Amino acid sequence: MCKGLSSLPSSCLEKAKGMRVKLSHLADKQEWTHHKHRLHEDRTLQDLESLLNSKIGQKAFLWFLQSEFSEENLQFWLACEEYRVTPPWQQGAKAQSMYCQYINPGSPQEVNLDAETKEALLRVMEEPAGDTFHEAQQHVYHLMAKDSYPRFLRSPHCLEALRVP
Repeated sequence: MCKGLSSLPSSCLEKAKGMRVKLSHLADKQEWTHHKHRLHEDRTLQDLESLLNSKIGQKAFLWFLQSEFSEENLQFWLACEEYRVTPPWQQGAKAQSMYCQYINPGSPQEVNLDAETKEALLRVMEEPAGDTFHEAQQHVYHLMAKDSYPRFLRSPHCLEALRVP
């Protein structure tokens, strides 16, 4: 029958205790690595803003939107981000280009803006400034956050954004 641990030599018991300590540290380390990975996932996907601040997240979200034929919202949002840092002397031409591409009725990549936002934007197009597209960008952001982003989270494209480099 089994006599228990007391029948083992003390040197074996000491080695077993040492192995138990090492194994528990290894388990803790693996748990921490898994926890860090989960923290990365949570931070990446906790909201649309976090996703858009990640190049991998942007790419995965763009692939998803392309699969739904609705990538113009993200492209407009990214163009607005770029526009905000455009030197003042280039803003006029860039604003006109963005208006023609994303705002003008019937344009190939027209984003879904309400009439009030479009009218406000049209009024400031005469003298564009760094914040010219701010309201329109916020509107499109909220559309993505309420509509596209939740569908993205349920899609296979979301897995791409979860990969840790």
